[in-house]
Amino acid sequence: MRKLLFAAAAAAIFVAPVAATAQEPIVIKFSHVVAPNTPKGKGADKFKELAEKYTNGKVKVEVYPNSTLYKDKEELEALQLGAVQMLAPSNSKFGPMGIKDFEVFDLPFLLPNLASLRKVTEGPIGQKMLKLLEPKGMIGLAYWDNGFKQMSANKPLHMPEDYKGQKFRIQSSKVLEAQFRLLGATPQVMAFGEVYQALQTGVVDGQENTPSNIYTQKFYEVQKYTALTNHGYIGYVVVVNKKFWEGLPADIRGQLEKAMHEATVYANKISESENAEALDEIKKSGKTQIINPTGAEMAAMQKAMEPLYQDMASRVGKQLIDDVRKTAQGVTN
Repeated sequence: MRKLLFAAAAAAIFVAPVAATAQEPIVIKFSHVVAPNTPKGKGADKFKELAEKYTNGKVKVEVYPNSTLYKDKEELEALQLGAVQMLAPSNSKFGPMGIKDFEVFDLPFLLPNLASLRKVTEGPIGQKMLKLLEPKGMIGLAYWDNGFKQMSANKPLHMPEDYKGQKFRIQSSKVLEAQFRLLGATPQVMAFGEVYQALQTGVVDGQENTPSNIYTQKFYEVQKYTALTNHGYIGYVVVVNKKFWEGLPADIRGQLEKAMHEATVYANKISESENAEALDEIKKSGKTQIINPTGAEMAAMQKAMEPLYQDMASRVGKQLIDDVRKTAQGVTN
């Protein structure tokens, strides 16, 4: 795959974004790893619609969902090399490439609701974090919601000790790795597109994800229990290849920024409703037993996770963790 990426990048070097004609539109390849009917999938499709509309066809956006172009382990390298122009990777994906600040979003029970999240991402903290992407050859355009995560497994999950000895699929994140180790579970990094089969065959025992992802990827069909923990957040950063973006004509870039802003409002608006609808469908299926943790069970989970904040301070940044906590504190829906 690495050879393929370099070959694609070599070809892309000679394709500079110049003023487009009706015959030769500027092509933006937008790759992502989830289903088209998820909040991210719909957001990408909305951006395509608006980008082509506002540029009067001078830009053509090609959306590649469900890892059809690149898997989540490959897509950031593809973007840096110019093989694709736009992605919306989850926050966790930036840690392995050296931008560990984004792993702050992986800390469990850090953001109690969407209002607190928005205050972080739309304020100085979120904008400062986007600037960290530029030295890596990409520009951060927007934050898109997926939603809050639930736990699933083939055994009931109520208390921290229920996780002991279980194997859980995670995204590549040292925070998530430490989270499950604190619970006595074994974390296993795995590409999103491989999770269903791994759950089905017992390669892993469980996973954590939002209802929309659990539903569209049919994880609930191969998990006996789903606990509504809302313990963590999954979000995305829409990024574009820096050289490509800065090489665009100013008017085209302005039209694309407008399209991205409106697509972001749309994607974040539907995220909450999409997750609620997905959860309803999961419940209706009867294929996984829904667990609603009690207040005591949630308190026990939070207490078990608390050491993670100190453990990850040196990696993610103590000041950043404190700033996010302070910003999120007291915000209500």
